[in-house]
Amino acid sequence: MSEKFTTNNAGAPVASDQHSLTVGNDGVTALTDHYLVEKLAQFNRERVPERVVHAKGGGAFGTLTITHDVSAYTRAALFQPGVETEMLARFSSVAGEAGSPDTWRDPRGFALKFYTTEGNYDLVGNNTPVFFIRDGIKFPDFIRSQKRLPGSHLRDNDMQWDFWSLQPESAHQVTWLMGDRGLPRSWREMNGYGSHTYQWINAAGERFWVKYHFISQQGVHGLTGDEAAQLAGSDGDHHIRDLYEHIDAGDFPRWDLSVQIMPYEDARDYRFNPFDLTKVWPHGDYPLIPVGVMELNKNPQNYFAQIEQATFAPSNFVPGIGPSPDKMLMARIFSYADAHRYRVGTNHADLPVNAPRNADANGHSYAKDGSMRYSFASPETPVYAPNSLGGAHADAERAGDAGNWQSDGSMVRAAATLHAEDDDFGQAGTMYRDVFDADAKARFLDTITGHVGAVKSDDIRERAIQYWTSVDADLGAALRANLSPAAEPATV
Repeated sequence: MSEKFTTNNAGAPVASDQHSLTVGNDGVTALTDHYLVEKLAQFNRERVPERVVHAKGGGAFGTLTITHDVSAYTRAALFQPGVETEMLARFSSVAGEAGSPDTWRDPRGFALKFYTTEGNYDLVGNNTPVFFIRDGIKFPDFIRSQKRLPGSHLRDNDMQWDFWSLQPESAHQVTWLMGDRGLPRSWREMNGYGSHTYQWINAAGERFWVKYHFISQQGVHGLTGDEAAQLAGSDGDHHIRDLYEHIDAGDFPRWDLSVQIMPYEDARDYRFNPFDLTKVWPHGDYPLIPVGVMELNKNPQNYFAQIEQATFAPSNFVPGIGPSPDKMLMARIFSYADAHRYRVGTNHADLPVNAPRNADANGHSYAKDGSMRYSFASPETPVYAPNSLGGAHADAERAGDAGNWQSDGSMVRAAATLHAEDDDFGQAGTMYRDVFDADAKARFLDTITGHVGAVKSDDIRERAIQYWTSVDADLGAALRANLSPAAEPATV
């Protein structure tokens, strides 16, 4: 075999990897050294813009294997009994930048891409089953309140609590965040949730509402505040390292996938709005139905190409799965794909990690041109539809019609108010009183005391105390006592 030689990006051999072309040993560098220019220009453009949210993360490839029969609820090929589907998972923090520590208190992203035989299906969720807000119009404001001040460029508790206390719908998610689930010990040891309500349609055209639950077979384990702070300083990439090393050693993490199924008509008069992202469906009403097992068993070969450039979009549905009236989901259906077109490029779906790899070879997209367009049909293939030249045509029966649901038809700007228990603090209070044990309650009080105690504005601090009083009166009283001038400052 001949010795390998360096080439430029066009494939031509280069004269030197080590020395620029100069006028003599100590003269000016020649601009005609095209390989130097190419190397520096490429280097200057190595980084795509980081994600506005979920910037810090890692992931791996694996499989989803269906072990139970849920075909009565969905016709989707990937959920049929015995089917094994290739997939990619990306885990992340939410508010931190690309260089931030893995162990900051934060929700964790749980984004999945399934390379199904009917096209790619993306499920974009978190390690919590709820979220801070229920309407996508608030999302940019929420994220900015969790980021950094424009002047000092520091994160700010006043800014966070100003937003949270003015948005009481955030109470349920903030209770999750300030509890033990806000500091997972590793990505392997946390659950994942689709969070939103989605629609499943079976072969007979019957519709159901569905929520996804991925339950860690490794158990759910958290860090204490002190442990998380120590790791932030000693190993800021702790979660990335943990996942990579366990997979590399053959200790493949697994999650049991179950779903909650709500009959279509139940949503109309259920006791609270089932499409409200700040709510969970009680398991007593809609128990978990087992579906299959997700296993991650292959590390990426190139982090940038396969993780940083991976794009996940809740608009990527397949036949048998569709959206719901969840206002956050409907906003994200636009927002995520649009962000990818800006961050990675117009043709981000053309990249190998994002391209459909197992779908029907007879499929054809009429997408044309744009930056990074490198896959294309033969010149004889028409680039418009409809056409009479043998080009692809839409197939309603094959695609199914998942975008429909009954509504009252009115155009309004309001939260849903048709359900008896549509309050903001009820589920947060139930979680604190009935789910947390005594030790978890003590840790929770200690955490919120430290977090609210860092608020400098008296008005915002008082609103934060009232916020937790609305969750639970005793909790609010204990927080007030801890924050009184005579009280000893708590540690976070």
